Amino acid sequence: MHDSPHDPYVRVRGAREHNLAGVDVDIPRDALVAFTGVSGSGKSSLAFGTVYAEAQRRYFESVAPYARRLIHQVGAPSVGEITGLPPAVSLEQRRSSPNARSSVGTVTTLSNSLRMLFSRAGRYPEGAERLDSDAFSPNTAAGACPSCHGLGRVHETSEELLVPDPDLSIRQGAVAAWPGAWQGKNLRDVLDALGYDVDRPWRELDAKDREWILFTDEQPVVTVHPVREAGRIQRPYQGTYTSARRLVLRTFSDSKSPALRAKAERFLTSAPCPVCGGGRLRPEALAVTFAGRTVAELAALPLTALAGLLSTAAAGADATETARVLTGDLVARIGTVTELGLGYLSLDRATPTLSNGELQRLRLATQLRSGLFGVVYVLDEPSAGLHPADTEALLVVLDRLKAAGNSVFVVEHHLDVVRHADWLVDVGPGAGVHGGRVLHSGPPRELAGVEESVTRRFLFDREPVPARTVREPAGWLRTGPVTRHNLREVDAAFPLGVFTAVTGVSGSGKSTLVDALVDALTGQGEGAGRLVTVDQRPIGRTPRSNLATYTGLFDVVRKLFAETDEARAHGYKAGRFSFNVPGGRCETCQGEGFVSVELLFLPSTYAPCPDCHGARYNPETLRVRLRGLTVAEVLDLTVESAADFLADVPAAARSLRTLLDVGLGYLRLGQPATELSGGEAQRIKLASELQRPHRSPTLYVLDEPTTGLHPADVEILMRQLHGLVDAGHSVVVVEHDMDVVATADWVIDLGPDGGDRGGRIVAEGPPERVAGAADSRTAPYLARALSGGASPRS
Repeated sequence: MHDSPHDPYVRVRGAREHNLAGVDVDIPRDALVAFTGVSGSGKSSLAFGTVYAEAQRRYFESVAPYARRLIHQVGAPSVGEITGLPPAVSLEQRRSSPNARSSVGTVTTLSNSLRMLFSRAGRYPEGAERLDSDAFSPNTAAGACPSCHGLGRVHETSEELLVPDPDLSIRQGAVAAWPGAWQGKNLRDVLDALGYDVDRPWRELDAKDREWILFTDEQPVVTVHPVREAGRIQRPYQGTYTSARRLVLRTFSDSKSPALRAKAERFLTSAPCPVCGGGRLRPEALAVTFAGRTVAELAALPLTALAGLLSTAAAGADATETARVLTGDLVARIGTVTELGLGYLSLDRATPTLSNGELQRLRLATQLRSGLFGVVYVLDEPSAGLHPADTEALLVVLDRLKAAGNSVFVVEHHLDVVRHADWLVDVGPGAGVHGGRVLHSGPPRELAGVEESVTRRFLFDREPVPARTVREPAGWLRTGPVTRHNLREVDAAFPLGVFTAVTGVSGSGKSTLVDALVDALTGQGEGAGRLVTVDQRPIGRTPRSNLATYTGLFDVVRKLFAETDEARAHGYKAGRFSFNVPGGRCETCQGEGFVSVELLFLPSTYAPCPDCHGARYNPETLRVRLRGLTVAEVLDLTVESAADFLADVPAAARSLRTLLDVGLGYLRLGQPATELSGGEAQRIKLASELQRPHRSPTLYVLDEPTTGLHPADVEILMRQLHGLVDAGHSVVVVEHDMDVVATADWVIDLGPDGGDRGGRIVAEGPPERVAGAADSRTAPYLARALSGGASPRS
């Protein structure tokens, strides 16, 4: 084979990344190609782990060594050869760490254009000096309001928040904002050494003393003489006092821990900055206007409204040529974002409040304007989080990328996207060791003859939803009137004892309404009994957190190892078999399984630990075997294999059975949390919840539980959720998959559109009733799902 630029195919030979079994496949260029298969089948390993990773590796080889240090690199894939491979651009759904300063405007770079418009064509006060574009950015020293540092809000606290129970003494924990354990004891001992009475009830302390303890900016240092405890020697030390207010504000602004930040936030109130009024900018920047609005006011408008206002201003008689050119470019760039169904967003909307799907579509809009051609775009489920109506707009955009001379490879589960593709690569047939083979590579219609394919049944053999009896509500939960984001005094009623689906186009207010329900019920539990929310946030942020540790399964495994004859002979307890603490773990890598290798002029890379070779444990620990396997080998088992291995251990068998029931049999017990998708994390949480015996009625709330799931996996998940309802519990899901909505007992549809044109309930009732609603954009898609037809577009 010759690696010719005219080769119309990307030819992959001998791909063995993750579970791929020496895959050979030819994928056409200049086409829209969908990669399908059940979760864990290997489709992402082929599209991202092999094709994209190899394109990246080749690019890095052409980059100067000193520049490579600045770029995040992916490892070289396990593949024999790939030919005909153009440069690649990856658009994955993984988000970077949340940043309050990152917004829709910064992700799309639309803010840069808006700032340039104000700098060059804004209306300045008479005699004012013209400002550089940086002066209109809240993220620069030149532009940020000096009072709130460009955040638009200031945080403060009060005695009532810091000391909720003034009948307690300081020693009893009156200052609730103080940290626990040693830090809290240290602050108490420092106050005692400074002469304050830590045993009197808080309300009896002098007002001047209370003010100083909570709000002082002083940080006195004093010698502390700890109270002696039996059997412990405690020497005097120099202790520094920090007021409760200072401690809370520092934790909230500096801590990298979401849990600590959330705790600190409980003791703070947030209000618009009194200097900039929430505009985030210096007064001289907020004095400049365009079309009668400040830059902050324009950034707060929905993109559709912003584009309309700018177009009107540019067409005005007094518009300058500079204004026309800059607004024309800005309106055109906004158009690509609104094409993707995101016109309801505003430029100042913070990215941490966006869904993964919204973030990916924003990045896609940026690529549309880049003008690149001849590249391979590799997209990770671009339809995730999209209503069927929004998916139609997405297909138009993907076609435009292809028409511009690019190849578009999408890892996808949405059947409308799969049907629309020019070429289909179906991987499977199952997950993990049961997958890793290419079952079909060709036009989608030809998959109909591939009997081994799980995808085939859903693509071609659709049937009407079978007739069933809709469950009757056992009661109602009412919330409202809710005024939040785009919801305006919305009253909603959620039935109990049934399966409820909340639907609507992107940005219509679905998640906001369900969040309001959760907030109203948290701590009350009235009517619903227990409340359980199952979201898609990671089960851990480091490789040390994994499937086995999160579910508690590893506790059972470690006890089993500790009970073996070999472990007893050496006096090993269960802690010996943990890779998180010294003792049994490999100290070279401290239980990580890999070590960081520092390279001159190159970024740090990771290699298997030279001592344990990735096993995580020291040789002494690995000599202990349970039924022939070491603890490292048990962690390497899949859930499916472990279910057979531990079938006679009730505590383990129950946990493994629930993981199998939610379709996660292909995951390894020791698979790091960082390698799990949002959908996998959500199903692990659901499995952990299912393995607990619950007698009282429970309300389960899930936000888009089918995201990232193949239709076959959706069936497995739905069996579990409907099983919960049959057992007397209630389930509420925010959902876009019409096949799931068609099986619900009750549907609450919001809309009719997103943003300001949404935010109200347009239809509610059983699926058949909502499918006939005139104002609902969901109705035609739900009607076709009920009848077993394809989407209205197909």
